[in-house]
Amino acid sequence: MLVFRRICRFLTALGFAVLCAARPAACASVQDIRLGARDGANVRVVIDLSEKVAFKTFALTNPDRVVIDLPSANFAVKERDLPKKDYLNGVRLGKTDPKTARVVLEFNRGVAIKRSFTLAPQSGFQWRLVVDLELMAKTDGLKQVTTEWYDNSVAEEKKPAAAPARQDKPLIVLDPGHGGKDPGAIGVSGVYEKHLTLAMAKQLRALLEKTGRYRVKLTRETDVFIALYARRRFARSVNADLFISVHADSIKKPQTRGLSVYTLSEKASDKEAEKLAESENKVDLIAGIDLSGETQEVTDILIDLARRETNNHSSFFAERLMDEIRKEITVLPNSHRFAGFAVLKSPDVPSVLIEMGYLSNKEEERLLRQAGYREKLAKATVRAIDVYFAQKHKANFN
Repeated sequence: MLVFRRICRFLTALGFAVLCAARPAACASVQDIRLGARDGANVRVVIDLSEKVAFKTFALTNPDRVVIDLPSANFAVKERDLPKKDYLNGVRLGKTDPKTARVVLEFNRGVAIKRSFTLAPQSGFQWRLVVDLELMAKTDGLKQVTTEWYDNSVAEEKKPAAAPARQDKPLIVLDPGHGGKDPGAIGVSGVYEKHLTLAMAKQLRALLEKTGRYRVKLTRETDVFIALYARRRFARSVNADLFISVHADSIKKPQTRGLSVYTLSEKASDKEAEKLAESENKVDLIAGIDLSGETQEVTDILIDLARRETNNHSSFFAERLMDEIRKEITVLPNSHRFAGFAVLKSPDVPSVLIEMGYLSNKEEERLLRQAGYREKLAKATVRAIDVYFAQKHKANFN
């Protein structure tokens, strides 16, 4: 995956160069930059231009930034005149070379790029570049949401401030399923899936960080709703090396119990898997891949390479994961399954979805509420991650 990412970056750069070369020379002027929050999580950036230009958008972390490059453009607006927003640390204007204008928006929380496009002159406006963003929840100082059902006997130890993580460590994104207005499955005792998945993700993060071998990010830290496309886009925006979505299911057969792991398939492996994927995807009907800034040739190459490479890595990790988990807890027959889950559709991030068990089964729900049981599952997952990076990426953890 790391070698593949370098190939993708080369092809992306090549496509951008071809795109620029194909356009006639022009010198557009950036007349204004406007920002507006469409709701609590969505922000629209509008750049007023004197004429249409090529553009490139991408996200960076540490700190969280969105970068917009505009070849053959100059600024007619000053930094001091730009809007100030509570979700922004600031906006910077500059040049990457004499012909390319760069806009950098620095945010005080995680951010994902949803889409970007240009609008032709109309209604008194000149050309406009529109960039739609999704803000992650701001979690500084917030504590984990808990309920009376949780076994809190395993408390997190307070740690001294750690040194900044090495950027060459693999980055793992953990995705606690559901949240906010979407509770997920509801257990026989009334426990919500969204609370259990968050508790599990935090335990797994603590164990991964304790090894000192990985960097870890969560798609959500609290009880908030995040769209499915935003979860996978977040993983891509931070250049994740592995994406693990955590869930717990419920069905009409209370005697059924056992863990399973899913990897992506456009055709589900069985009717049960297909039905499950359909119910998950109803939360967010927007799916697909946004490569609007690339040429068609580069897009085709990237998607073809990414899908094959990513699917191979995802399946390899899923098999290692089940090897470790079945040593510890009950798993379903044919425990590695396939379905078209929306969160697994990143073309360049190996992704799996873990169904920890069935909340409709009284015993399994009772176990999933216990931190000690989740700890066994988390430790098995850490072992599988170690094997995955050691074998697939030749990582040396000595």
